[in-house]
Amino acid sequence: MIQIGGQTYAFDDPAVLAVVIGAAVLLLILLLLILALRAANRSARLAEPLAYQMGQLGQRVQGLSDGQHQLAGGLNHVSEAQAAAQSHLLQLMEKRLAQVSHAMTENLQGTSRRTAQSLGELQQRLQAIDKAQDNITKLSGDVLSLQDILSNKQTRGAFGEIQLTDIVTKALPSDSYTLQATLSNGRRADCLIHLPNPPGPICIDSKFPLEAYEALRRAKTDGELAEAARGMRTAVRKHIKDISEKYILEGETADGALMFLPSEAVYAELHANFPEVVRDGFAARVWIVSPTTCMATLNTMRAILKDARMREQAGAIRRELGLLFADVERLGARVENLDRHFTLAAKDVAEIRISADKAGRRARRLDNFDFEELAPETDPAIVPLVKGS
Repeated sequence: MIQIGGQTYAFDDPAVLAVVIGAAVLLLILLLLILALRAANRSARLAEPLAYQMGQLGQRVQGLSDGQHQLAGGLNHVSEAQAAAQSHLLQLMEKRLAQVSHAMTENLQGTSRRTAQSLGELQQRLQAIDKAQDNITKLSGDVLSLQDILSNKQTRGAFGEIQLTDIVTKALPSDSYTLQATLSNGRRADCLIHLPNPPGPICIDSKFPLEAYEALRRAKTDGELAEAARGMRTAVRKHIKDISEKYILEGETADGALMFLPSEAVYAELHANFPEVVRDGFAARVWIVSPTTCMATLNTMRAILKDARMREQAGAIRRELGLLFADVERLGARVENLDRHFTLAAKDVAEIRISADKAGRRARRLDNFDFEELAPETDPAIVPLVKGS
């Protein structure tokens, strides 16, 4: 590095090297000139070769100067090319940065939209969860209310009666049963089905041995289980006895009755673990039914009622068939008369048509004055005109 007039030049710079080389060449030329002048004094014979050499040296210096100019032009071209390349590179970088910025902007916007959508869906799900929680809370309250209802014998009985009423009203026509029917002994059955004889009207009474069933479910030890089983047998047998004594009346009701259990679980427990109690019911002619089996039994009763009503209406149907047969016979006779009238009318119409045709032909002859074509009358009362002599 050298510093000249406040400017710093590096030795590895081509322009500096060219200048240094040129300066060295000039110094060399000056040195040769000095040597040539000194040598001229020594030997005149050497002047001409030296002058020739000086001319060759001048040409070489000129060529060196031309090369220096060409080198400077090449350096300028390289510098311009480097500047253009740098400008193109900057443009490419700016374009790439713009693309990256646009892509990042789109990604951020898409991410924002997806985030907003996810938050909206999350809010909807939270609202659904809140609604479900409210429903669960309401259902819990309903369950507690149902437990309160079932814990009281009177309300439990009303619950069974309401369920029985709902099943009966859906299965049978309204005129085939009576709710809260009072019998001749003063007992009131929850429902009395008016079946024909036999078997006759049959009573249905709702019973719900909930305490005995809950004690059976809560039993942990064998002793507790045995005690709860005895309580279950006692409670159900008492219900069977009450129904048998109150709702089976000879000559008034059927020789059996139905005990309605408004719980499928209690019904299944009886048939699974207390078959002897179910047999006791059969022996007392009291059949235990659940909501499902009660519906099936009532459907069978509906078929029986339908058959009975069909038999009751059989006489009326036969009478109506007799009347219908008489009407058909009268209709046949009237059709026969009408056909006879139509035959006579057709004959009269044919004769009228013949007379009309004759009258038409005579009218046409009169219109054409064809008297000679008229057939002579054969009536002897008509005297023909005869020309006198």
